[in-house]
Amino acid sequence: MANTGTDLARMREMNQLSLLWALRDRPPSTVTELAARTGLSRPASDVLVRALVTEGWAAVEEPGSTSEVGRPARRYRFHAEAGHVLGVDIGVHKILIVLSDLEGGSVGTLRRPADPDAGPAERLAAVDEAVEELLGEAGMTPSDIWGVSVGVTGPVEAGGRTHLSSTLPGWSSADPVAHFGARFTCPVRVENDCKLAAVAERWRGAARDADDIVYLLAGLRTGAALILDGVLRRGHGGAAGEIGALRAVRWRDAPHHLAACPGAPADARPGEAAAWVFRAAREGDRAARTALRRYTRDLAIGVAALVLTLDPQVVVLGGGFSRSADLILDPLRGELAKHCLRLPELRASTLGDESVALGAVRLALDAVDDRMLRTALSPPRAPGSAAAPGC
Repeated sequence: MANTGTDLARMREMNQLSLLWALRDRPPSTVTELAARTGLSRPASDVLVRALVTEGWAAVEEPGSTSEVGRPARRYRFHAEAGHVLGVDIGVHKILIVLSDLEGGSVGTLRRPADPDAGPAERLAAVDEAVEELLGEAGMTPSDIWGVSVGVTGPVEAGGRTHLSSTLPGWSSADPVAHFGARFTCPVRVENDCKLAAVAERWRGAARDADDIVYLLAGLRTGAALILDGVLRRGHGGAAGEIGALRAVRWRDAPHHLAACPGAPADARPGEAAAWVFRAAREGDRAARTALRRYTRDLAIGVAALVLTLDPQVVVLGGGFSRSADLILDPLRGELAKHCLRLPELRASTLGDESVALGAVRLALDAVDDRMLRTALSPPRAPGSAAAPGC
């Protein structure tokens, strides 16, 4: 049976996509390198990559000075500036927004303090103001954004709502997908902050070499996120990893050991008391070391349950207390050795409190890639035009 025009057009489009993925996240490449990477012939690769340049998906990298005889081969790179995404972290105490190009390169970052007592309307209004400021600084408008992902506390259902629990006041009544959908023409995704932090650590952080990961959020709030076979696991209702809801695990009470430490300032808030305990423990204070040991012992109960269930390669310690990983990881390792058949590697987060926003960026980029695979590869639009490809 003869190929139809539609078949040939789709084949050409798939070959273009192969070249596009061969350019992504790599140094500028020659046509010969692209042909070897994709399995396409050199003449076909040459024609297709030139078309990608014409359409705005690729750019020619101007050669620098060289001592080689003759003209250097022309090199091509992915035009990461063709589109942009937003990663948004809506926390109890902060708002952090990262504007990124299509390879995850940061174009701008904006951080603002948040009122911990603010309701949904006030909190979302503060986010809107921060987004407008960041886009304005970059010379962009909401129509220039190809994807938005938002991180919030609590289990997130498929529609982006948080009904089960959240430390954001009144957040169960919020509909962030609808809120951002009214401001952006691109798809909007909402995900649990702990899960996004896990995604970020595998993408650019402490677990880049691992496919089976438990991310442990250690702070005034304790939580966990799971990546198995390289895939973030959400569960049926978005509550995968919420083992701390089981009181026998003792995660809810674990931070109280630090807050109640003898010698800590009586009027200190929980976060300040924890900081005092870590500082005093480094100085050898016996009460602080005891409080820290009790905290780590309780932390280990839930971690051991997850390790025995999932057998991960790596457990990443994240959250606010990860800044004191030097005091936590060794005692935690010792506690886990009492319970686990096999000890995974324990590592400290390398991304700190930027992990949620970076994970949101990665989620938005994944959504863009998925749309490009499922829809026609139309040329990227110029800034200010009506719609992004695939939106």
